[in-house]
Amino acid sequence: MAIDNIWVFAETNATGGASSATLELLTKANSLGGSVTAFVAGTAGDAAAAFADHGAAKIYETGDLAGALPGAAVSAAMKAVIDGGDSPDLIMFPQNYEGRDVMSRLSVKLDRTVLTNSTDISVDGDSVSVKTPIFGGVKIVTSTFTGEGPFLAAFRPKSFEPAGGAGGAGEVASAPVPDLGSTGGATVTEVHVEETSGPKLDEAAVVVSGGRGLGEADKFDMIEELAKKLKGAPGASRAIVDAGWVPYSYQVGQTGKVVKPTVYIAAGISGATQHMVGMKGSKNIIAINKDKEAPIFGVADLGIVGDVHKVLPQLLEALNARS
Repeated sequence: MAIDNIWVFAETNATGGASSATLELLTKANSLGGSVTAFVAGTAGDAAAAFADHGAAKIYETGDLAGALPGAAVSAAMKAVIDGGDSPDLIMFPQNYEGRDVMSRLSVKLDRTVLTNSTDISVDGDSVSVKTPIFGGVKIVTSTFTGEGPFLAAFRPKSFEPAGGAGGAGEVASAPVPDLGSTGGATVTEVHVEETSGPKLDEAAVVVSGGRGLGEADKFDMIEELAKKLKGAPGASRAIVDAGWVPYSYQVGQTGKVVKPTVYIAAGISGATQHMVGMKGSKNIIAINKDKEAPIFGVADLGIVGDVHKVLPQLLEALNARS
């Protein structure tokens, strides 16, 4: 027996396109062999072509959820399809709120174990193993599913590189949500989308992050200005998020967003393990800190030992002169 039927819980973004996490998972699923299916909450719409281009030979759509919570609705729809005879060997989920919600509910419905917070997966015949960082990423644990599938696994964002070119149109099939009973009583009444300008933090090619070394909340303006000049996104350490200087959506780290930009600038960030887990995969890391013993220099490609209040203004001045 081999793993030849893989599902991916697929999501669309605010503009109706395919989410970056979905394209990452579809690409990886396609590399494992067998048939790949995208399972979408609602309708795929404009994202269908991207799903197919990244490996989805089939796309299940639940149709309009009419405000129902995605976790309850999608897990019920998945269970109905499985009971109907199309049973996957493996289902891959993004490690985010909706991914975890759908997966946990489906786990109960199917009585199957889940493995979460993973960063890699391998298949050997009918054996599926995932790798999970522990102790702040210092150690990597390999866990192998036992028993029968479907195996349920969730993966951190930026664990895989998305790659299109699979071709094909992708067969679209209906997977209606069955009667949810009292579970369907809860509905989404309002969605708040935070206003942003420039690229998203977890998709930006350049990220400029600030930490406690900035000294006070007002100094974060330098971080935002530099990010804007470099056409990047501003980020932050957990310390200043907890202090209320910036929103949680700015947080980079184990309990925030995982980023892998081309350039990551850490200004006034000492480099706690929690933070480095979220950014150490960046291609080029530039650290600015007045403490030459700061742990951040251990992962930096370029380290500047200096006061951020002197270095950043000079850098901004140089950029302004060039423009």
